[in-house]
This record gives sequence, C-alpha cells and structure tokens, in this order.
Amino acid sequence: MILCCGEALIDFMPVETVDGAPAFQPFNGGSIYNVAIALGRLGINVGFFGGLSKDLFGDMLASELAKSRVDASLAILGNKSTTLAFVEFSDGQPTYAFVDEGSAGRMINASPQLTDDINLLHFGSISLISDPAASVFENLAARENGHRLISIDPNIRPSLIDDVDTYRARLQRMFSFADIIKISDEDLEWLNSTQKPEDFAHAQLKSGASLVVVTRGKEGATAYTKAHKFEQAIEKIDIADTVGAGDAFMAGLLASLNEHKLLTREKLTNVEPTFLKIALEKASHVAAITVSRKGANPPWKSEL
Repeated sequence: MILCCGEALIDFMPVETVDGAPAFQPFNGGSIYNVAIALGRLGINVGFFGGLSKDLFGDMLASELAKSRVDASLAILGNKSTTLAFVEFSDGQPTYAFVDEGSAGRMINASPQLTDDINLLHFGSISLISDPAASVFENLAARENGHRLISIDPNIRPSLIDDVDTYRARLQRMFSFADIIKISDEDLEWLNSTQKPEDFAHAQLKSGASLVVVTRGKEGATAYTKAHKFEQAIEKIDIADTVGAGDAFMAGLLASLNEHKLLTREKLTNVEPTFLKIALEKASHVAAITVSRKGANPPWKSEL
C-alpha cells in the first residue's frame, strides 16, 4: 500500500453564474489528497493520513475518498473546519488564497502506527508548512526512513509561508529522507534561484535519493537516477485548467513504478531506462487527462 500523508481541502474555482456574475465553485482538493484520489482511481492500493473535518466540506472529501477506493481509516476526524483555497488564474496558472488557521488538517498532533503492508509514504505541499501538523508529518517520515520508501513533492505555496528559513530547513530534511523526489522548476526557482535542475538532482541522488524527477510545465519532465537520465515531452491537449496537474503526474509516476514492482530501494536504485520511459509516459498521460477538465479530477484506470 501507498500511504499519502498530508492535507485535504476545498478548492474554490472561479466560474460564472448563468446570468454572467462571477462566483466560486467548490472542488475537492489538496495536493496529497489529489495524489491519493488519483492512485485509487488508477487501481493502486492506497490510503490517506491527514486531518478531516466533520463539517460539510469534510463530508465531501471523505465521500470522494470512498468513491475513489482510498482507505481513509488512518484519517483523523475532528470538529475543526476544513481548509479552504480560493483560486485565481493568470495566463492559465493558478494562484491561491488560503483559509487555514486552526483547520482540521493543520491541527493534527499525532501520527499512527503503520501496518506492514504499507511500503511507501508520500509527503509534500502545504501540510509541511505549519505546526503542529508539519512536525507530525516530518517526524513520521524520520521515524519510517530506512524502513519504508519515502516520496515527496514539495508543491510550494509561498503565500502561506511566514517563516521561510524554518520551512526551507524542513524541506531539506524531508529531501534527505526521500527515495523519490518530484519537483517543479518553479519550486526549484523558489528554493534556490541559482541552482540548475541537474545540480539539484545530482545533489539529492548523492544524499540518498534513488529517483529525482523535475517537471517543467509545457516543456515536459526529466528523470534522473545515478546511472541514467531520461526526458519526457508533455502530451498536447486542450487545457481546461492546470489545478492538480502535478499531483496527477506524481500519482501516474508512482502507479507505474508500483505496477512494475519497482517500489523497493534496490530496484529503484537500479531502474532501467525502459521503465523510466514507461513511468514518465504514464505520468504525463494521467496529468494530460486531468488538465483537460475542470478542477483536480484525475482519470480512472479505464480512461487511460
């Protein structure tokens, strides 16, 4: 099983009412939640660990987890509110305004004991910004480091980060735990504007990662291992919006590695270029379908 550890929230997307007035429509979201949903729809045995509210938005999130075949038994249910994210677009790219103070996801303060069938933990995004939840997720990764595979996609949201130095330091520690790192060129630019993607990848591989994937939006993606480098062009498709594109890519990548039984440290370290190609092609295809429709709405396996 893959366990996705992090936030679940509601994205409010800009729409127009029937009479042309501006409005916002709610969609289930959150980077880690999106990855879990996509993996479940792709037929992967997946679970979700994070805070879920008992409010009406929490019910929406929990219902979709169940429909998408995600095991939510480790989720922490509470009476605090669901995190809300209001989305605007500029040149097709989303910007976010969050309502997160004291939310159900942000205020979790304990991590679960894990069963032996969980072989990979996935982390990232806004759940690593604010305590107490951020420390809970970091401590879980530290505890399980060396016992289970760790993957991370930082999916940075600068508007939520008050203490930049603390956050950067936490990300560096999370990278040190990770076997698989997926990161966008925009996130790399924010972390270190002078570091080239290949230099970042080689530094992480030297520190213990087995696979680093750098995504570059319309320019595709590049995968790095200690022995190989492979580039994947993006699939051409009509874009509805780009919300959840990176999460869908991450899910497609993990799903492909899982399907080819490569989610062990030894096999990841020695993965062949053929399987890198297959994994990146699937990741790109899952992302392409997702951006062709509104909101973070990843495809089912039957749609591929």
